[in-house]
Amino acid sequence: MKTRFAPSPTGFIHLGNARTALFNVLLAGNKQGCFLLRMEDTDEERSKLEFAEALQTDLNWLGIYWQEGPEVGGEQAPYWQSQRSAIYNHYYEELIKNKQAYPCFCSEEQLALSRKLQRARGLAPRYAGTCRSLTQAEIEKKLAAGLIPSLRFRIPDNTIIEFDDLVKGKQKYHSSDIGDFIIKRSNDGASFMFCNAIDDALMGITHVLRGEDHLTNTPRQVMIFQALSLSHPQYAHISLILGADGAPLSKRNGSRSIKELREMGFLPLAVVNYLARLGHYYEDNSFMDLKRLAQLFQESSLSKSPARYDESQLIYWQKLAVQMLTEADFWHWVGPTIQQIVPKNLQREFFMGMRANFTFPSEAEHWARIFFEKVSFEKELQVLKEAGKEFFEIAENAFKNGINPQEVYSLLSNQLNVKGKQLFMPLRVALTGEKHGPEMAVIYSLLNKEEICSRLRKAGEIELCH
Repeated sequence: MKTRFAPSPTGFIHLGNARTALFNVLLAGNKQGCFLLRMEDTDEERSKLEFAEALQTDLNWLGIYWQEGPEVGGEQAPYWQSQRSAIYNHYYEELIKNKQAYPCFCSEEQLALSRKLQRARGLAPRYAGTCRSLTQAEIEKKLAAGLIPSLRFRIPDNTIIEFDDLVKGKQKYHSSDIGDFIIKRSNDGASFMFCNAIDDALMGITHVLRGEDHLTNTPRQVMIFQALSLSHPQYAHISLILGADGAPLSKRNGSRSIKELREMGFLPLAVVNYLARLGHYYEDNSFMDLKRLAQLFQESSLSKSPARYDESQLIYWQKLAVQMLTEADFWHWVGPTIQQIVPKNLQREFFMGMRANFTFPSEAEHWARIFFEKVSFEKELQVLKEAGKEFFEIAENAFKNGINPQEVYSLLSNQLNVKGKQLFMPLRVALTGEKHGPEMAVIYSLLNKEEICSRLRKAGEIELCH
């Protein structure tokens, strides 16, 4: 088995394309097959090397590697379509020779007008066949006049095109419903429809998982394969990802690039575990690595209905991923700034006690600064005022005298008749400036006695200052 991912490097890779790449990797991994990466960079205006490099970086960050493709090489190199023109020209010539392709001199304005008239008549827009029957003399006359043609594939008459889709099931199309389509643009560039098919055949791709928006391209590509006596892969057209508004996922309704997710502090396995379940069912809902996800991946578990993007589910997997981090990986994740803030002798306590409170490195930095730089009471002044100066004097003196926290609680409860939130909330706010956070035991383990007393004293002075 050989699968592939063939993106156009015209921007940063987003969740939808990342999922397509992942599904192809998982399918190949499930069958101990090969995964290939190919750059479909025939759009000279929009394709950029920086996007191709960023795409490879993003895939590698997700843990996705290819056995054939850019940087790795392979028997079917090059893996950049812009470098495969000679190959495409060979097959163009074969189609022209067999009268399965012909030059088309129609301008974009003529084509647009034709489509408009067809729609007005209630017809599906397709090429009207204007240049289909041009004689050789007519073709030469137009060429002599300086007109530059595109090349169209000649759809066979009265033909049924059938193929089995691994997700959608048996598909059937009639050639009369498909107009002759462009396989080579007037600027000499190969069309996606053509070069995508040729490369899949020559590179030995056996299975293609791609978005269902490509489903209507498939009968056209099947005809290309048949015309050139090439084998075509088995297709699986996976459901699209929808945003919360029910529209296809886009930047407008929640989609982000993999680069953005990485910069936010998402962990790669969190993204992978989420995407693997977005349109594919796993009976095992535990956190898994790529190898295990591949072992349990099945074409039969691909959903026929659209998958819906849910940010809360991505966050769920992120939290699980953080809990799975080793201590070394944790410090690499949070970065050097936080490593410098947290004293070395307290780094293990910080990791063990605080990890459950973090989803992103920014939160780790927030708490590191609270414990080891400066506490601010600004957000929760009312809690301190309601507790009163005496509360904090009793607590400060108790801690100063080495009394353990449980005894401090009893002391405050007995002397001031406070319990529950009235007892614990003022202490939490005095020591962290926050109403919510780690367990009190963790707070005591990260603050020494002098710092605890200092913060309690400052909390007691709030009533005097305000």
